[in-house]
Amino acid sequence: MNKALSMTLIAVFSFASVACAAGSYTQSSAMPKLEDVAPYPAAQAGQIRHVIWLPEQTHEDLLKVELVPGQVMLTDCNTRGLSATLTAKELTGWGYSYYEVSDVQGPIATLMACPPGTEKQAFVAVQGDNYSLNYNSKLPIVVYTPQDLELRYRVWTGSQTLQSATAQ
Repeated sequence: MNKALSMTLIAVFSFASVACAAGSYTQSSAMPKLEDVAPYPAAQAGQIRHVIWLPEQTHEDLLKVELVPGQVMLTDCNTRGLSATLTAKELTGWGYSYYEVSDVQGPIATLMACPPGTEKQAFVAVQGDNYSLNYNSKLPIVVYTPQDLELRYRVWTGSQTLQSATAQ
């Protein structure tokens, strides 16, 4: 390869690397500070405050966010779960909601005899049916959990087509 071509390739790759780095920097710097949005309370002793910033979507009315608090722990072939309470609270004077996970109990597990060697570290989720929130990219989702829990989430999407129910 001649020297001019190799210098051109080096310049192109260097520019691409800088452009990628600049793009990721711009994306993260565009994220507002939580304190600039509203005065959410600090985490109390023994708690962690989790903040989820959702990207803007075209049809947010078709999306739901499922909060999945849980804990990584040693598991085996038994089914495991945790139970807890998710409470929605209002940020007084602002009308914004935040959420608190409390009363964590468990792990709850089946009691099957497991073959040796089935032990592994795995995420065990809190089981509950009230962990679904409307998707809203305009405000962060703020959740307070006990220190030993982590918070994961997933986004669910629905169809734009509505089905008719049969009257009986």
